[in-house]
Amino acid sequence: MAEITAVLVKQLREKTGAGMMDAKKALVENNGDEAAAIEWLRAKGLSKAAKKSGRAAAEGLVAVKVSADGKSGAIVELNSETDFVSRNEGFQKALDGIVNVALSTDGTIAAVSGAKSPDGEGTVDDMVKRMIATIGENMTARRSAKLTASGRVASYIHNAAAPGMGKVGVLVALEGAGDLDDAGRKVAMHIAATSPAAATTAELDPALIESEKRILTEQARESGKADAVIEKMIVGRMQKFYKEVVLLEQPFIMDPDKTVGEFLKAQGATLKAFVHFKLGEGVEKEETDFAAEVASMTKGS
Repeated sequence: MAEITAVLVKQLREKTGAGMMDAKKALVENNGDEAAAIEWLRAKGLSKAAKKSGRAAAEGLVAVKVSADGKSGAIVELNSETDFVSRNEGFQKALDGIVNVALSTDGTIAAVSGAKSPDGEGTVDDMVKRMIATIGENMTARRSAKLTASGRVASYIHNAAAPGMGKVGVLVALEGAGDLDDAGRKVAMHIAATSPAAATTAELDPALIESEKRILTEQARESGKADAVIEKMIVGRMQKFYKEVVLLEQPFIMDPDKTVGEFLKAQGATLKAFVHFKLGEGVEKEETDFAAEVASMTKGS
């Protein structure tokens, strides 16, 4: 019997896209013969993952989960190619398992992907590859995060497709002495509606600030005003910009006369952090011209 080393398993996984346990089993079944192992995986439909991996996966679900003591929460985005697959009970069960893994680790996608899978067969990454092979669609555990607080972590799912799962998910970590559960949920709902870029002005991406300043400056120059006047105009317009994109500066959707910061202060709460995942955000979807596709298929027939 040939020795099945980690190197052999790794090489087979890279060539076939099969999960770690499947790759190892294929080598064991074929006495370490890589070519035979590849054929074995193909015959069992376990080498499909590599072929599917290039296809855009922008559908799926976002899941949130808060620990029993309310002091930590995790959020995970699991993508698929179609919304139909995300409504599958198996897909949702897998996502529930993955968000539990995120809650038990540091929550980074690297830690989650490399952690033991909920089904006990290899890693979470291996489990996703097996799902790809079984369902026949590209899938990816795209991102995850975890928040902790000495106070409370609240969560919110917008347009829930299943308990704790939907298209938009939010976690909010609060500290203080007030009703943090209620305040946290309300702020989480606000975040889902407004998609703030940062919690505070200081936390805004400097590149975003400079880009906005350039745009506003060019717009002001078109009016023909002097540079000194433009400089004062930019200060005022940037303040307006901050109120649009900075969470604590935004008018609170449930009481627009207050900012979110003022609402939290009145509740005796302080914002520690927030995470906002919108399904498929930043993923380029391949746009298909169906008529052109059908026309190309019928040419020459």
